[in-house]
Amino acid sequence: MFNRAVSRLSRKRPPSEINDSEGHPSSSHQTLKGTSKWATSLENLLEDPEGVKRFREFLKKEFSEENVLFWLACEEFKKTQGKKQMQEKAKEIYMTFLSSKASSQVNVEGQSRLNETILETPHPLMFQKLQDQIFNLMKYDSYSRFLKSEIFLNHKKSEEQEENSPEAQTAAKRASRIYNT
Repeated sequence: MFNRAVSRLSRKRPPSEINDSEGHPSSSHQTLKGTSKWATSLENLLEDPEGVKRFREFLKKEFSEENVLFWLACEEFKKTQGKKQMQEKAKEIYMTFLSSKASSQVNVEGQSRLNETILETPHPLMFQKLQDQIFNLMKYDSYSRFLKSEIFLNHKKSEEQEENSPEAQTAAKRASRIYNT
């Protein structure tokens, strides 16, 4: 909710007139990092290797790590070049996540319609519909719980402590404090 309000404000005012919560001018070039970025969207979380690591840790505790593993495997699959490599990876994804004998079976609708014959003629987006189902499952179920989890909150707290530590403050920030007193 806070992010949406800030977003609306930034569209209405030029960046030079936007202030942060302490009244200091806010730079439009600032980018969110770490847990702050993860908290804005599942997409941002999944773009950060550390975010994926923490999310997997959380999903493992919830016995649903296979969801993010399937999603990641599909993302890698889309980048696969060559028919033979694509067939091998498609079969691996199918056997690991989609077949009735899968070791890490994901729960998707229409799973039975995807059978081994499709593996003969693979294409980069062949798992897209199923990947979207898993993404939505994570987004509307696991992700919100992750943001309230001990794993996320502890990581956020340690990030904040690092940011506030004297070592993290630049010489410019220290000089600024000295000259502005």
